[in-house]
Amino acid sequence: MNIARARIEEADDAAPVEMLCALFEAHGWAYEQTVEEEVSAQIPGSWTTYQLRAIWRREDRVLQLLCLPEIRVSDEKRATAFELLGLINEQLWLGHFDIWSQGGMLLYRHGLMLGDDGMLSIDMAQMAIESAIAESDRFYPAFQFVLWGDKSPRAALDAAMVDAAGEA
Repeated sequence: MNIARARIEEADDAAPVEMLCALFEAHGWAYEQTVEEEVSAQIPGSWTTYQLRAIWRREDRVLQLLCLPEIRVSDEKRATAFELLGLINEQLWLGHFDIWSQGGMLLYRHGLMLGDDGMLSIDMAQMAIESAIAESDRFYPAFQFVLWGDKSPRAALDAAMVDAAGEA
């Protein structure tokens, strides 16, 4: 967090997309601002590199974060994947996992409601990004177990939630 804070010279709060661009740049993450209200970045996680998209809805003062692990769910696996999503989403306090109806792309989605001024602090930006990546990393193995390992949703979640002792 100190690295990002040192590279951001603006005030403590900034417009959401502007703050995220500064944060991505401070971390050295590749990013692209496609329009004024949208930015996407490539952020490394434990299992894969995630595409993180942020969309600012000024009229609602909501910043929507989408974290995409580049996993597509085939039609044959859709019912099993939705069962797993239900089990996973029960574990989450913030955000949720979903599957886009068009294309079957798996994603983690979280909306941040910002105050009347519509500003985002560096701390809030950092926590939101870290949370999206952490939750995506935490459940990535469960999706792998269901989609490619043919485990049942409950067995996949149980196997993914086992905390390993030590490091390899």
